[in-house]
Amino acid sequence: MSSNKDFPRRVLSGVQPTGGLHLGNYLGAIKNFVPLQEKFQSLFCVVDLHAITVWQEPKELMSKKCEVAAAFIASGIDPKKSIVFNQSQVAEHLQLAWILNCVARMGWLNRMTQFKDKAGKNKENVSVGLFTYPVLMASDIMIYKATHVPVGEDQKQHLELARDIVQKFNNDFKKNVFPMPEPIIMKSAARIMSLRDGTKKMSKSDISEYSRIMLTDSDDEISKKIKKAKTDAMPLPNSLKELENMPEATNLLTIYAACEDENFELVFNRYQGKNFSELKKDLIDIVINKLSPIRDEMIKLTSDEDYLQKILQSGSLDAKKIATEVLKEVYDVVGLNFSS
Repeated sequence: MSSNKDFPRRVLSGVQPTGGLHLGNYLGAIKNFVPLQEKFQSLFCVVDLHAITVWQEPKELMSKKCEVAAAFIASGIDPKKSIVFNQSQVAEHLQLAWILNCVARMGWLNRMTQFKDKAGKNKENVSVGLFTYPVLMASDIMIYKATHVPVGEDQKQHLELARDIVQKFNNDFKKNVFPMPEPIIMKSAARIMSLRDGTKKMSKSDISEYSRIMLTDSDDEISKKIKKAKTDAMPLPNSLKELENMPEATNLLTIYAACEDENFELVFNRYQGKNFSELKKDLIDIVINKLSPIRDEMIKLTSDEDYLQKILQSGSLDAKKIATEVLKEVYDVVGLNFSS
């Protein structure tokens, strides 16, 4: 078997258009996509097929897809350098996913902790798609023979599944069709937590609007949300050891470090022993400085939905050129093509 050196360096990642992108989406994912386009052939996908594993209002889905595309571009992803596209417009994702469903094992999917977390006690009534979407995620990667995938903590297990599927497919058909996708653990990627509860991930589904900073929030809204962020009555501690029991303080310092691309410990040293009001005052300026240009550009871009749809359509055609060739090779290997 040959190695990944036989494949072009290609990166694939995606964001679901479920509406309402927030600071956690930006610092944890989108911000870190930008430098990748200088090192890899890059494909950034609006993964609407993943989004519909839970109910989406059909009339709103297109505007949500355009919002993700706008966030990509406003954050610095250049459609002239990278392929920015719409997953559902490249049918090869689904065609390969069925073949991979026949390669993946039930036991592998049963171990997926994210399905258990999302389904909870209601797993008998959730969609089949929510159970099988890690296979579609593997297909997203494999249909472009992506060699690298940026992953956060909550996606590591899904990438491991994709690697298992690659290995089994290549072994079953005795041909090195797919590269083994390598994780890109972004050093600057930050796990951003709720401003109201430092033990929970920032989420648009949280009942409190003050738990999250949206990419489209005004400067005043950002300021209010940071001022109201939960903190301790005592000042910031004097040691990192003490900070371990202060999740909300850790979260604010993490946001600061991620926005400024600074080392977390250096940021902590700057504020240790100081009052939270001082940290919050500086953090407000930093977050506004980081997000306001992105917000303004997103508002400008989303006002021209036709332009964003053209970007996605053009990118989808470029993605389809790659996917068509890969699927043809897979059909040949599996025995699904007619003999020429």
